[in-house]
Amino acid sequence: MDNDCSALKQDIIENFGTPCAVIDLEKVERNIATAQQRCDAAGVANRPHIKTHKSPILAQLQIDAGARGITCQKLGEAEVMANAGISDIIIATNLLGAARSGKLASLQKRLPLKVCADNKVSLAEYSKAASAAERVLDVLIECDTGQLRAGVETPEEAFMLAQIIKGDPMLRFAGLLFYPSLDGWPRTQQFYDDISVKLASIGLEASIVSTGGTPNFTNLGKLQQATEHRAGTCIFNDRMMVAAGVATLEDCAYQVYSSVVSRANENRGILDAGSKTLTSDSGGLNGFGHIVEHPAATIHKFAEEHGFLDLSNCNNKPAVGDIVRVIPNHVCVSVNMFDQLVAVRDGKISHVIPVAARGCLV
Repeated sequence: MDNDCSALKQDIIENFGTPCAVIDLEKVERNIATAQQRCDAAGVANRPHIKTHKSPILAQLQIDAGARGITCQKLGEAEVMANAGISDIIIATNLLGAARSGKLASLQKRLPLKVCADNKVSLAEYSKAASAAERVLDVLIECDTGQLRAGVETPEEAFMLAQIIKGDPMLRFAGLLFYPSLDGWPRTQQFYDDISVKLASIGLEASIVSTGGTPNFTNLGKLQQATEHRAGTCIFNDRMMVAAGVATLEDCAYQVYSSVVSRANENRGILDAGSKTLTSDSGGLNGFGHIVEHPAATIHKFAEEHGFLDLSNCNNKPAVGDIVRVIPNHVCVSVNMFDQLVAVRDGKISHVIPVAARGCLV
């Protein structure tokens, strides 16, 4: 898309209004190919995370390009993907709510899932769900090597969970799931080396060793025994990925088209895209989005339906009625605010893609 794209902006506002989530299909396809090439070059399978796009249509594009199955964050997302015929699924969080509600058993009855756990409580609920589904459930142990989120912190804890899995006839040990911090790959290698020795002592081996994160594309190959990589944001990219050095603004395939609806004085203005559109996740960056037409402008704060513009550094300032394109700081949360994505090719509206797994919180 050129830097003006006036005709497309007019088509967008006449057919959909603003704010509107728009994806450039050429950039999407290029980003999918780049992610696949990075995984291929490192000798690991690509298992993209659909939490970013939440679309079976886009997931199928990734699979068609060479991905081995997908990663989901919630059971509800996996249900949407399974309904579209996608069957090789890892769900990368502890699923207590889904297990206790019966949703895990229901989907496990339909197809064999792979889930993860970092505690005994989750394993007990998984066993119940697998029994109800009458199908053994594959479990990966989630391990923390510096992200300080979920995951066991020591090989000893991982080994304890592996012993529980081995002793449960309804559970099967499938491997290890990591999300290393950018500087945590040496610790991850040491963790893997230590747990592998312990697993071998009881006759177990990690057939899946999964790493994650778009920023960690730069670290692929640093965990020698990794078998696959999970990355989500890379299909669209955003300001956070640009700041991380793994994408450029030209690689950002997702933009929110927004109208300037107020200009109270020379140095301030209001967009019709607020926290309900771009979300308040700053990602640690200055402002809440990059405005393509006015890169010196700053979206410095939000109300629910208002984006507050600071235009004091702009020589060329937008007028009321102008449509601008905003690259969000964190694309995953912005996508989740929309029911559909308007797909564009060659500067023209192509079709609409439903955000089918939007709102799947369980």
